Amino acid sequence: MKRRQAVSTMAVILGGSMVGSQLFLTGCKQTEKKANITDFSPEEIALLDEIGETIIPTTNTPGAKAAQIGAFMKIMVTDCYDEAAQKVFVDGISSLKEASNKKFGKGFMELEPGQRKELLVELDKEQREYQKNKKPEEPNHYFKMMKDLTLQGYFTSEIGATQALRYEAVPGRYEGCMPYQKGDKAWAT
Repeated sequence: MKRRQAVSTMAVILGGSMVGSQLFLTGCKQTEKKANITDFSPEEIALLDEIGETIIPTTNTPGAKAAQIGAFMKIMVTDCYDEAAQKVFVDGISSLKEASNKKFGKGFMELEPGQRKELLVELDKEQREYQKNKKPEEPNHYFKMMKDLTLQGYFTSEIGATQALRYEAVPGRYEGCMPYQKGDKAWAT
């Protein structure tokens, strides 16, 4: 390589790094964040916690609220659902609030536990009928999404896996036939 060619190559490399660094520094400025339909408010997360608690209540083991199921639902809907499913879920929160006001004249958060259960049983019947008659390309019913996320979030949480299910952190060898007594907890591992 001749001296002139080496100097030219070095100029390109250094010039590229100077332009690249400036682009890197100015190109990484945080832009204004647009409001997203999945930007759940703390009140909505609390509502989802209460819905989850109604589905899996506290008994001799902690319920879904202790597993922070509302925050789990927010993450799953935001990160894993496509835009159509996100819209169904978010609109479903409003639909649930409307159903509560229509049936009892007050919001879900103000209902007694028995009233909450009654409302969710009705919504469960509604979603079963919808799911039975829907076309494959249509989205799931919002209450099915809420119920599925509650079950998934609870039984994969530390509380659900270790207190509602039997858990052995490092299981030994595989035993296909374990003794089971009626009322025993299922295995998480």
